Amino acid sequence: MKKYLKEYVAEIDTKLAKQKKWTKPEIDEHLVKIKFFQHERIVHLFVTLFYALFLLGFLFLSLKVPLFLIIVFILGIFLIFYVLHYFFLENNVQYLYKQYDQMQEKKETPH
Repeated sequence: MKKYLKEYVAEIDTKLAKQKKWTKPEIDEHLVKIKFFQHERIVHLFVTLFYALFLLGFLFLSLKVPLFLIIVFILGIFLIFYVLHYFFLENNVQYLYKQYDQMQEKKETPH
């Protein structure tokens, strides 16, 4: 997903630099892509939150059974990577909003 999102953002940036006018179907297609990426972002938010909850749960359990610290360590590593990925998605979806605004500014007006 990361590669796909990067490529899509770069493709739209290139088109924004070259293309003078945007048609309604092109803008609508961009909105559909934004919705797909928003869905991906919300799924990753939930997964990240669940990892954080599991980490806290095992952290409390490790007060009674120190062996659970191994699981806390593993969940902590996963949580770090999920947070980084979530922020990547969040920042790029917000950038897609800016691209949409630029498309709207260059929208073709019907005669």
